[in-house]
Amino acid sequence: MKPSTTIAIRRSLPRMNVTLTWIATAALMIVGHAAEAASNVQLWDSQNPFSESVSWDNRTQWKVVPCNLLALETDPLKASLDPGYYGREYAFKGDAVVENRYLAVVCWSAKGQVVVYAKDPNAPTSAAASTNAQVGQPVAVLLPSPKSITTPKMIRTVLVRNANDQVVLEIVYATDKSPGAAIQLGFDKSGIIEFKPGPNLPGLRITSPIDYAVAPSFVGDDLLFSAETNPSADEIWLPAQNFLVNLLRGGDRELVMTWPQGGQKVKLTIGNSAANERRIEALDFDHDQQSFFLAVLAATGLWHREKLIPGYLEKEVVIPWQRPFPARWKTQLYESEIKTTYVFRDFKGQIWRGVPGTYRYPVWFDGEQAFLNLGKKVPPRGESIIYFLEGRDTPASVATPVDILKGTLGRVMAETILDSAGRKLRTHHRRGGDGVRRACTCGCTEAIQAVFEAGQEVEKKEYISGAVDDMIFFVQCHLDRIQTYQRFVEDLITYLHAQAAAAPELKPYLDQLELIALQIPKECEAQKENMKSLAHAHVLAGKTLALADRKDGQNLKTYMALLSAWREMGGAQDYVVAQCHGITRKLCQEAGYGSVTDPKALPLAAEIRHRCRQALRLADGYEIWANY
Repeated sequence: MKPSTTIAIRRSLPRMNVTLTWIATAALMIVGHAAEAASNVQLWDSQNPFSESVSWDNRTQWKVVPCNLLALETDPLKASLDPGYYGREYAFKGDAVVENRYLAVVCWSAKGQVVVYAKDPNAPTSAAASTNAQVGQPVAVLLPSPKSITTPKMIRTVLVRNANDQVVLEIVYATDKSPGAAIQLGFDKSGIIEFKPGPNLPGLRITSPIDYAVAPSFVGDDLLFSAETNPSADEIWLPAQNFLVNLLRGGDRELVMTWPQGGQKVKLTIGNSAANERRIEALDFDHDQQSFFLAVLAATGLWHREKLIPGYLEKEVVIPWQRPFPARWKTQLYESEIKTTYVFRDFKGQIWRGVPGTYRYPVWFDGEQAFLNLGKKVPPRGESIIYFLEGRDTPASVATPVDILKGTLGRVMAETILDSAGRKLRTHHRRGGDGVRRACTCGCTEAIQAVFEAGQEVEKKEYISGAVDDMIFFVQCHLDRIQTYQRFVEDLITYLHAQAAAAPELKPYLDQLELIALQIPKECEAQKENMKSLAHAHVLAGKTLALADRKDGQNLKTYMALLSAWREMGGAQDYVVAQCHGITRKLCQEAGYGSVTDPKALPLAAEIRHRCRQALRLADGYEIWANY
């Protein structure tokens, strides 16, 4: 791996115990920032509230808030022996600042904001070097959403806990709408912050330099949202499922957000920059009175945007980006007019796909360097956004967004999102490793052909019979899979009609989805004669086996005609299975993208996408790559 500077999160199993670790790989050593710090989590009182800016250069007036508040007494030892002193409350004279190795968070009373900074891994590590340059620019600013409090004002910050590597603060806001609007902030020695809103604070606004918001989908394709997702809209409602990965401007930071099951809603607010470019201004979160979590990941080249220009067509292109560490790096490209996820491979070569046929696999690594090879079947269209969610040979010190998901929501909850079982490829191998390894009509007929060419069909009749049975099983699997998609569409159309009748204002949205869904029965009908049937496959099986009853000089010629019949039937089924899969993925995507302008559509989008994922689970290899 070529040297680069990264921030990583050390993996650990318990909830809220995922430890961030800055790694300076250029020096090939782990750097512990602020090694001289007295504790893993430091709570400060700035003594004077910040006004128009936060100065990190001058901390001489700041005071450390001790874990044991009796240390503030004139005689701490005497106070510790007298219960009359116990239960002392701490009153902040200035603003509260929480700091650990990876983050610094300011509760900025004058602005009514909670400001999150990610520390710079290139900054000096001594305690005396805690400066603006080290802390850097804010990666997130949180404040009550405008619908909660028009002009947010912090009236007090309450210290709830400061012990055992944990700090919990409660911020109370003044409001003319409801009394006692408050939120608790929980910190530990990791880079994860827990936000626990009170009952009178229905929403929060997070401002962050977000270029793309990724709503992961581990069966199917992720949804990627930017300011250009809907160029005419000032608000984009996100159909995200408990998990959002925000790719921040510059390519070196990500803001990972998770939340438990509930009625939460996420919205992007779009505005114009000083250069009159559309940008994401804020993320508005309706938390449904439940906690949520934020974590910042950082690394040089943590994600990359590559504009796909026409000049990339039919060329092997070196991307001006290198992966900072091994992981499951991926992107989305257009295949047969459908956004399709491609995971970067560690080798280049051709691949065969059920609809487009054979082409060069479009993305791969040579060492750490990334390459593209786009053609007419996967054209250079739009942009390639390269990012990762999961590890693959990732160093133990580096955590992924999925690790954050598991560490905050727990493994049981995370598994309902990751759906490991649903990502397993279904088999069409009747005998597993004992049968024909290329267990399809092409592979099996090729294996049988070799027997007839050698003139050994009588001696190897049992072998031929086994290969024929393998083909019958393959055909049965294909036909069963196609019927699964057909039943899915029938049930979905019924659902769409019922929802359109119940909510006429959403009928245009639902009608567009119906048009996509109806492509499945159309494809099945168009290929009906070519796909044949299981009964036809049994007829071909009988004729094939009959040739092995006796030697005949015409056996090979007769078999080659049967081979063509087998392959024409199997090829048509391959095509339809792949088409059904692609159409369902497109339907799943458009159900999400089409719901962004109307929050009323979000529950329908969630249900439709759930049905799509259920149909896509346990895909065949003719449908998509292993493990999506």
